Amino acid sequence: MDNSKDHGFKATKITRSYSQTISARPEVVFPLLCPVREAEWLDGWEYKMIYSLSGLAEEGCVFSTPGDGEADTIWVISRHDKESLIEFTRFTPGSRTCVLKVAVNPKGNDTSNVDISYAYTGITANGNAWIDNFTEDIFLDAVKFWEMSMNHFLEVGEKLEK
Repeated sequence: MDNSKDHGFKATKITRSYSQTISARPEVVFPLLCPVREAEWLDGWEYKMIYSLSGLAEEGCVFSTPGDGEADTIWVISRHDKESLIEFTRFTPGSRTCVLKVAVNPKGNDTSNVDISYAYTGITANGNAWIDNFTEDIFLDAVKFWEMSMNHFLEVGEKLEK
């Protein structure tokens, strides 16, 4: 089968990255990178667990998040090293895919460096349009709120409201 033919669609791809500073050691931060645990600290986070042997983040875990005017996004934890790296592969039907990598490393003074990278690929014209509208400012607003939210949760034990 020849898959090299151009069928009139050209996928758009974009990668956005950010480095957070979280005020806790990696062994405290890393377990919070879980669909279940994220609900404890990130305001607005909603998910539906589809499969997890342990009930928490693990390689092969599958869950979904509600779409905002589009189909639910299906997430698969494609890599989980249990200490410092988690990778999610996401699929939003009729729109896009995304590989989300999060690496947690010690920064010193009981803080962590959390490096985040999202690589989006449009799989339809709608997905390309979504990517075109996903500006650096929108991305930074989201990851900076995530950073503030996790730090707030670790400091006071409750969610930071949007």
